[in-house]
Amino acid sequence: MIGFAPRVYAISMQWSDQAIILGIRRHGESSVIAEVMTSGHGRHLGLVRGGRSRSMQPVLQPGNSVEVTWRARLDEHLGEFRVEPMQLRAARLMEAAISVYGIQALGALLRLLPERDPHPHLYEALAVIVDHLQDPADAGELFVRFELAVLNDLGFGLDLSECAATGRRDELVYVSPKSGRAVSSDAGAPYAERMLALPAFLSGSRNAADHDGLAAAFRLTAHFLNRHVYEPRGIDASSARDGFVQATLKAFREAPKSAPQIVPPVG
Repeated sequence: MIGFAPRVYAISMQWSDQAIILGIRRHGESSVIAEVMTSGHGRHLGLVRGGRSRSMQPVLQPGNSVEVTWRARLDEHLGEFRVEPMQLRAARLMEAAISVYGIQALGALLRLLPERDPHPHLYEALAVIVDHLQDPADAGELFVRFELAVLNDLGFGLDLSECAATGRRDELVYVSPKSGRAVSSDAGAPYAERMLALPAFLSGSRNAADHDGLAAAFRLTAHFLNRHVYEPRGIDASSARDGFVQATLKAFREAPKSAPQIVPPVG
């Protein structure tokens, strides 16, 4: 009886998507592994052959918008990226400490989420922020809202819409450090020393963030990121965040600007 070898079919996975470069690392002599945030496929890694070439290095810089085509035999494989430039921002982003630290801190936040888990609203928010990173007031407010959105997607969203004790939607000036819910001035007054400040620009007010409000917002999001994410996972917050906060507040004092018209979604 004659035996026949089974026929093996090559299975190929492929998709194309818009993406923003988060970072790269060397791989072999001439290639790199690129980390990107995509519109429909979440944070994704892929091998870029020839990524260290003179023509590709300017494209594969953090903050640049590109179109990527990913291919692999199986979905769980690393796969390869073909990268086409769309909007190259990196040279401009390297001009100021705010934007240098900012793009690094944004990447660190996105790494808290599972790889390849789609978060299209975070991609859209990231695209807005990278276009405003050189403006202190815009960058600071947008970054805080991005942190709130990441917390929400991790399952630790803050409820800043009404008072936890009374249901009031006005005079919201505190946040409970345990529940993450807003508290009105009257209800929170007896516990003021234990409360976190709720900046007006996060409580439904149309006012732009001022320096003190922005500093309070950074403390607010840092508290809940530490409480719910960094401490339970046994990891430290990105040092880039500290650099971004310090550079933003310093520049904000020197050149305050109005709030942006477009803000990332929080929900």
